[in-house]
Amino acid sequence: MDDVIIIGSGPAAWTAAIYAARASLNPLVIEGDITQENQEKGTLPMGQLATTSEVENFPGFPPGNLAEYLHSAIPADRRAMLIPRNPEETCIAGPELVELMRAQALHFGTRVLTSDVVDADFTGQPLKLTAADGKIYETKTVIIATGASANYLGLPSEERFKNRGVSACAVCDGGLPRFRNVPIAVVGGGDAAVGEALHLTKTASKVYLIHRRDALRASKIISQKAMEHPKIEIVWNAVPKEILGDDQSGVSGILLQSTVGEPDWEIAVSGMFVAIGHTPNTQFLRGKVDLTKQGYIVRPIAFRSNTSVPGVFAAGDVADDYYRQANTAAAAGCMAALDAERYLT
Repeated sequence: MDDVIIIGSGPAAWTAAIYAARASLNPLVIEGDITQENQEKGTLPMGQLATTSEVENFPGFPPGNLAEYLHSAIPADRRAMLIPRNPEETCIAGPELVELMRAQALHFGTRVLTSDVVDADFTGQPLKLTAADGKIYETKTVIIATGASANYLGLPSEERFKNRGVSACAVCDGGLPRFRNVPIAVVGGGDAAVGEALHLTKTASKVYLIHRRDALRASKIISQKAMEHPKIEIVWNAVPKEILGDDQSGVSGILLQSTVGEPDWEIAVSGMFVAIGHTPNTQFLRGKVDLTKQGYIVRPIAFRSNTSVPGVFAAGDVADDYYRQANTAAAAGCMAALDAERYLT
């Protein structure tokens, strides 16, 4: 019988593990597994930071020579999983940041199981989790930190240029040198897409907002701001057909396909941000805890990590459809661990 089991392997999960371990709760983290199925679903361990090449907005990592520190802090068997660091790189990479969190959690005694949770039984104490190998783990509390997966268009060229001009988070990546003072495209028509387009006007020279229809789905106020902004050009009735570029320079343009029968055409951009929503990784939780229509975990008590089931807590993007940042996920992991500790007390 465990006191606490944490499901996930992103900032929320490892922060929860650090706090739980330092509280002598001997946490077990079920971090997920590297499988073909998880790769296709976008649910590999480390969450969305696994595919983030540069992280400039996580506190505590100013530009500098991090190579020696990473070498000393991350075990050799884990360093082999990281992308080789170029000498000119001065900011932390997503996988490096998560590995540092993981190493810190293990330092305080966190146990790790490299597997996926495929089922849960929250009908009473003890709470039960079933791993991919069929083994059942019993625990008094559970912290769910499985995150959410960004929705992409599904183009092969889109996959090719991820981290080389294709991103799903303008707030995370829009300030990187690659996207400064150059034309950028945002794909989508909802509040998130229009918000990202407006955010990018602070750094990009021009922003194309590509929408498949002839009217935005975003709220009237934010839509009006986008349509009146001098840096934003809305491309109506179009969808990306192919991302253009090369392996050395990354994205150089987009081939667009009309949704109303017009000929294909190209626009020159140095980056593309996909803003067509996220899918929370809660498939194994349906019918186990209350979820929103979009699949996010419901937290019924304001400013708390509690779910609809006593002893089950949620942290990070799995319950956050608004901020979706590494910082907010880490903070939520801290809150969930404190809530679990108090529940146990």
